[in-house]
Formats: sequence, C-alpha cells, structure tokens
Amino acid sequence: MVVDNKGIISFIRVLKEDLALFRIKPLEGQVPDFRAGQFVTLGLPVKSENGKIVRRAYSIASPPEIKKHFELIIRWVKKPVPGRFTTELFDRKEGDEIYWLKPTGPFGLIDKWPNGKKEDRRIVMMGGGTGLAPFISMALHLKASRDKREVVVLHGASYVDELSYREMLQDLEEESIDKGEFNFRYRASISRPDEWLNRSWSGQKGRVESFLKKDPLTDRSNLEKLVGEKITPENTMFYICGWQGTVDAVLQQLEPLGFVEEKKKRADGTYDIRYESYG
Repeated sequence: MVVDNKGIISFIRVLKEDLALFRIKPLEGQVPDFRAGQFVTLGLPVKSENGKIVRRAYSIASPPEIKKHFELIIRWVKKPVPGRFTTELFDRKEGDEIYWLKPTGPFGLIDKWPNGKKEDRRIVMMGGGTGLAPFISMALHLKASRDKREVVVLHGASYVDELSYREMLQDLEEESIDKGEFNFRYRASISRPDEWLNRSWSGQKGRVESFLKKDPLTDRSNLEKLVGEKITPENTMFYICGWQGTVDAVLQQLEPLGFVEEKKKRADGTYDIRYESYG
C-alpha cells in the first residue's frame, strides 16, 4: 500500500526553461534517514486526468545529513510527448504542496565487502545530465563523514548552463586543495562545444565517457592525467549514473581493462563498477 507524505516545494532555482533545482520540505517532521545515492518518489495531482496522482522517482542530490529538505535536479520532459509529472511540476510555485514517499533504492556507496574487507579504493563518479544528482549526495556525505578516499566527480552535459552544481563542486575542490581534509576533484565536459551557447567553454569536449579515452601520444586518459597514475581495478572503483547509452559507453571502455560490473560480480562478491541508468 502506497503511503503518501505531504510536503511543500520550499525552493525552486530555474537553471533554464526545462531544468531546475527543487527543494521538498516535509510538512511534518524531518527528512527520514536514507543512504546517499537513493531516490525519493514525488507525486502530484494531474489536472487533465481529473486529479489523478502521478508519481515519479528522482535521485536525491542533498546528503543524508540535511534533514530540512530533499534537493533534486529535475528536467522537464517535453519530447517525444510532454511528461505528465514534470509538466505539472514546472507549473508549480514555491509554497505549493506535493506528495512524497520514503526514500529507497539499491544505488549507493560500498564501504565494506561480504568478506569483511574495507573498500578503500579511489572513487570515480561519472554522471551524464541529471545523472549527477546522486553523486552530489555521495560527495557531500563522504566529506561530512570525513572519509579519506580520493573522490573524483566527472559530469557531462550538452550545454554549460546544464552543469547544475558546477560552482559548488569547484568550491569543494578548492577547499580540498587548501585544507587537505577531503581529497576531491571535479571536472566537466560539454558534448556540443561548437554551439553558440557554449562559446565560453574551454574545458573537456565530448560526452562524459571522453575522460576515459586514451591520448595516443601519452597512452593516458584525461582521468589518468588528473589523478596522476594509470587507472586499474586495484586502485579505482567507478559509479555511473545517466542514460543507458552513457552507461554502456563507459562499460565498453572499462571492461577491456579488467573492470567488473556489479551484475557480473566475482565469486567473492566484489566488483569495480556500480551503475544506475534511466531511459
């Protein structure tokens, strides 16, 4: 039985016509405990369907330590047909009511393996578009818990204005370098660099998986140049989130290097790639 909780949309930041940050504040109590990487299901009555409640699940961008609200990055689905839920959501204003279900989902960080071994490898998070959301939650949670693992967040988008958390992540890297308390790096890539709206961009070009492409002159990828060593299953674990095409493209580059995905885990239960896809 579905048990809806009531909340309000306490904050909206529109990044562009079809992309916005939303904060959902519970009307009663606080945000329940959840694991970084999980999702929350939102519900709204659809006027064109006689008030029928339509629900959709979204990865939570805020970390578990924040109890006042959930933060989400949501795209308004317009093609091939307008999204039933997102069309209603983007018509809402701050202060409007919304329904939500308790966070759930299997995606999240691995801290320990079935054999009791601690997971202490470098963490590389690769997000395409709004697939960045769970990695914001994970990165902020790792910082709050004073985790010592090296963390790299790689984000791919079509346009510069879709790099939703760019400023925050750049500040997090600067803080990491200055204080040395959290080993964090962030890089972004734009897949349509020649378009006018991206004229200011001078960084990585291509989809997010382009960070794994080897430079024929150095035999190193841009990710390897960033971390200063060859990426191997012994020193790095990958988390991926985005369209299935993005996940497949990353797997195609990592599997020949000996990386094992969760669905094909080794006999001892370990693996090197965990992903969540949509679409």
